[in-house]
Amino acid sequence: MRHPVFLALCFGSVVALSACQQASESEVNRAMKSVNVIDESNLNDIMLTVGDPNESVAYFRKTAAENPDRVDLKRGLAKSLIRAQKPQEAASVWAEVMRDPSATADDHVAYADALIRSNNWKQAEAELNKIPPTHETFERYKLEAMVADSNKDWKKADSFYEIAAGLTTAPAGVYNNWGYSKLTRNDFKGAERLFFDAITYDPSLFTAKNNLVLSRGAQRQYEMPVIKMTQTERAQLLHTLALTAIKQGDVQIGKGLLQEAIDTHPQHFDAAVRSLEALDANVTN
Repeated sequence: MRHPVFLALCFGSVVALSACQQASESEVNRAMKSVNVIDESNLNDIMLTVGDPNESVAYFRKTAAENPDRVDLKRGLAKSLIRAQKPQEAASVWAEVMRDPSATADDHVAYADALIRSNNWKQAEAELNKIPPTHETFERYKLEAMVADSNKDWKKADSFYEIAAGLTTAPAGVYNNWGYSKLTRNDFKGAERLFFDAITYDPSLFTAKNNLVLSRGAQRQYEMPVIKMTQTERAQLLHTLALTAIKQGDVQIGKGLLQEAIDTHPQHFDAAVRSLEALDANVTN
């Protein structure tokens, strides 16, 4: 008479053991899924920052296609396309992100950036106007300044450049862009001051050095500025200064600067040599 009870107990033990095994397997699967998400997240971050940009594009394009509902992968694809110098494709992907309910203010900023890189200024301006004023970030104000510049709204551009410069610890690029804006307005003194600021924050920024020489040359200041530069950079800057002088009619000064550029360059400076030869040929003719 005890057998049924014993069998019931055994069966109960088997069921309990099976339930424990199922619970255990479920927990393991959940744990593994969490690990996979962490690993994937790390891989996504790596693909966005290192390696060949085209490999990053291929990775995110494939992964996003396999997971069409994952907006984070679309973001990764758009950012990778920007790194790969494909802004129009990036803008198309950002447009898809914008249709997702989870789209953020940062997404609007990134979309506007891709539109500007695609030379679509009006649409970029419209996108920036959708961002609430409480979203105060460096990237947002940098783009706002660039759009204001394109509209020749100098007062607004100056205001946005100043705000952007205050929102980053590395404002060299902002000061260089702001200086170039002043240069286009023929505010050479203001431009010169901003280029000096840019070089102060980043002494390796050759674009700012070249722009500084342009702004000084436009004021007929043909002596080299006191800044840190390599011998090759000095030769290139002398070449820029020479062409600026020649353009303004100071031909003899320009010839002297070209010769100094040729003598300064540690190797053969073909561009300066050709400029000097062309100048001599015109004088002879």
